[in-house]
Amino acid sequence: MSTLLEVSGVSVTFDGFRAINNLSIQIAEPELRAVIGPNGAGKTTFMDIVTGKTRPDEGRVIWGEASRSLVGMSESAIARAGIGRKFQKPTVFEHQTVRENLTMALKNARGPLHVLFDRRSGADARIAELAEEIGLADDLTRRAGELSHGQKQWLEIGMLLAQDPRLLLVDEPAAGMTPAEREHTTDILKRAAHTRAVVVIEHDMEFVRRLNCKVTVLHEGTVLAEGSIDHVTANKEVIDVYLGR
Repeated sequence: MSTLLEVSGVSVTFDGFRAINNLSIQIAEPELRAVIGPNGAGKTTFMDIVTGKTRPDEGRVIWGEASRSLVGMSESAIARAGIGRKFQKPTVFEHQTVRENLTMALKNARGPLHVLFDRRSGADARIAELAEEIGLADDLTRRAGELSHGQKQWLEIGMLLAQDPRLLLVDEPAAGMTPAEREHTTDILKRAAHTRAVVVIEHDMEFVRRLNCKVTVLHEGTVLAEGSIDHVTANKEVIDVYLGR
């Protein structure tokens, strides 16, 4: 595994409040990583910095083999470079079918993929493959608005995977899901992480345990602990600031 993303010594302050404080995180490719921590720990700001929504006051954000700096790049340029982000609330085209949502995502995919969209080429096969991967193979003709909350989350993950990102940032995917939906979401994310980096921000500790991956605990904008779920949940500082609440 090689380092895909390196966040090094990053700080950012909003109106006198230091949201991120000398934060350093490395993400490998492929890798599945969970990021946890109390509210206000800097989890969302971390994602905002990586995706170009927020510019850090200091520090480096380095991407890929070419060690390219993401600081100062536009959000769209960072997305084209291969970073996909899924927000907590699913954003799908409710009046379009599952197939149409996935087709639109494919057409927006980065790179010279025009040949993909010839009807006789691989577009239909890729859509079928994505639908199978996210568990919506039997729902391709349904309107997205008819899907359950969990299914909409899966569709949005599928739309991001259609763009073939090297890094997928996923914000609280388990929120509002049934236990069965949470289990299926775990499977989707674990499979996706076989071929790319997947970073999951989550509060549901049972869900994080099921991911069975390295965990980074943030507190007051910096890394408090890092390691396996058993390692971080046994850490006294983590218990005091987060798990004991």
